[in-house]
Amino acid sequence: QVQLVESGGGLVQPGGSLRLSCAASGFIFSRNPMAWYRQAPGKGREMVAHISSDNTKNYEESVKGRFTISRDNAKNTVYLQMTSLKPEDTGVYYCILPGAYWGQGTQVTVSS
Repeated sequence: QVQLVESGGGLVQPGGSLRLSCAASGFIFSRNPMAWYRQAPGKGREMVAHISSDNTKNYEESVKGRFTISRDNAKNTVYLQMTSLKPEDTGVYYCILPGAYWGQGTQVTVSS
């Protein structure tokens, strides 16, 4: 069965960095797009970044220039490198196989 397991969340000060990882299994990873979504407290879920099977990348406007999505097909893993973090980046970050499956989420808290 499909599994998406996120890791790398935590508490970081404003201006800091974190790298999220998502280990995928149960499907042909290299042939599928992947994405990261987030849900801030009291808000709905929004797409943060998307990467296609041919490595085309798209970002939500507020994270452009600060976040980088990447994938390692040999490791069946997708990453989200987050830099210059802001308090408004706080939320639960989810790895998703678009249109199909969601991971359990990992908490990111940006606070001094």
